[in-house]
Amino acid sequence: MAWYDSAVFYHIYPLGLCGCPHDNNGEEGSHFDKLNEWAEHANRIGCNAIYIGPLFESGSHGYDTIDYRLVDRRLGSNEDFKEFVANCHSMNMKVIVDGVFNHTGRGFFAFEDIKKNRENSRYKDWYCSVNFYGNNEYDDGFSYDNWGGYNLLAKLNQWNPEVKNYHFDTVRFWVDEFDIDGIRLDAADVLDHGFMHELRQVCDGLKPEFWLMGEVIHGDYSRWANGDMLHSVTNYELHKGLFSGHNDHNYFEIAHTIKRLNGLVGNTRLYTFTDNHDVARIYSKLNNKEHMFPVAILQYTVPGIPSIYYGSEFGIEGDKNRDSDWNLRPDLELSDFDENSELTQLFAKLGRIKQNFPELTYGDYQELQLTNRQFAFARCLDGKAVVTLVNNDDNPAHMEVNLPVFANKAVNLLSLQEESEEEKADREAKRLEALEKAFNDKKNGLLDKAGQLVGASGEISSKAEGVRTIVADSSSAVDLGEGLQAVVASLKESITNMQRVYDEFVGECGIGPATAVEPGNVSGCDNLTIRDGRLVVDLAPNRGVIAYLTNESGN
Repeated sequence: MAWYDSAVFYHIYPLGLCGCPHDNNGEEGSHFDKLNEWAEHANRIGCNAIYIGPLFESGSHGYDTIDYRLVDRRLGSNEDFKEFVANCHSMNMKVIVDGVFNHTGRGFFAFEDIKKNRENSRYKDWYCSVNFYGNNEYDDGFSYDNWGGYNLLAKLNQWNPEVKNYHFDTVRFWVDEFDIDGIRLDAADVLDHGFMHELRQVCDGLKPEFWLMGEVIHGDYSRWANGDMLHSVTNYELHKGLFSGHNDHNYFEIAHTIKRLNGLVGNTRLYTFTDNHDVARIYSKLNNKEHMFPVAILQYTVPGIPSIYYGSEFGIEGDKNRDSDWNLRPDLELSDFDENSELTQLFAKLGRIKQNFPELTYGDYQELQLTNRQFAFARCLDGKAVVTLVNNDDNPAHMEVNLPVFANKAVNLLSLQEESEEEKADREAKRLEALEKAFNDKKNGLLDKAGQLVGASGEISSKAEGVRTIVADSSSAVDLGEGLQAVVASLKESITNMQRVYDEFVGECGIGPATAVEPGNVSGCDNLTIRDGRLVVDLAPNRGVIAYLTNESGN
């Protein structure tokens, strides 16, 4: 079970958050104290991973890369970022960065060489469709392919082995120098699939559980996110449904999107977001701002890897501007916001629930009830279930849904009361006591299996000694072959039997850890009960509930 399966990301666009100059004029900045402050905030609100980018030296917005191995001087130094990653790791938070491998800025050394040496440049084949009979708005005296119609972003030739190896060496540098945990591939939907396949092979050998996520807008996400290429891609399809499904009071759109994507990608967990550095803030897109609450609950409980874009946990606004995206990437000061606001506390609560309840990561998805304005679904795992119920109506809603598992207890995870330190210690003591009792109950069975292991190992030892004797006494290959044939088969049978006994022993040793969640004070209902095999809930207007269903009888 990899770390990214249950990750909750906090997305930082550092050049914007830190108020850096929009154009890189060579002036050096020092902003990692601020970035560390926001990383610590992210940890407090239940995030266990940071996506920070673009990060490396560029000419303007960060995606026109000049130097892949130098932190943008407007932010700080390589040493500053190394310390940032170490600080995040000390809080058990992972760090991923942008990998802008589709294109470079015009100040990248290979492009500068083409401008200087033209046809004689050894790097002319590093870029796509370089034509020395063409021209462009920069009056280079040649033309080339770009990204998105912007000649500021010169498209690299990913089929060129030198380009591929340069990128692979860059990733190795990032891991060796900074100890990053993964990469978000910019513009992955136009990257060569062969390149991404090779990149996956390289990264699999660099660091255990190194994560690759790609920016993909449209299409069948499984073409990119699969066992051979990327671990995940951006879920733009659900991003659209989350705001339009609420604006239109149409939960059918969201439910259909979830089922369609589950059918396409199976167990692949998509990167689930409501806004980012390229699209308008979710708070600006929602007609009814109270819908932020059911949107957030859905984002964290549907299949996927949730991500918060910095500031959205405070409900900040930001509309996309036709001429610039900087309005989506504001300079913010943490001291201007209240971490104890209802919305921010909801995100904090959701983050802790996501990390502590494996049903929300590995549980099977099951739709329970669906109308235009109410929606209920379950995530079921090992006889337990987390049920999400949301209401986008301005009026209260009464819901009754069939239980997805046999259960006699329902707890609203969003309304658990705060515990004192003494109560937490008491709960932990009771958990340890329960574990000890469970172990003692298994003790006799474990002793029996341990005895079988001793017997099986003795049998193997005796037969192995027989093999050694035959090998030592054999005078020819014929003697050796005849002597070994029967005893090796017998030895193999004993080893197989010991493996079976060992598996049974390990299985009986397995005592599942009790799940726990830090309590919070966010609530979304007036009533939550189980009655006649149904979960009965009275939902507040524009709110939701996350119910944890268990069977306390032990049957």
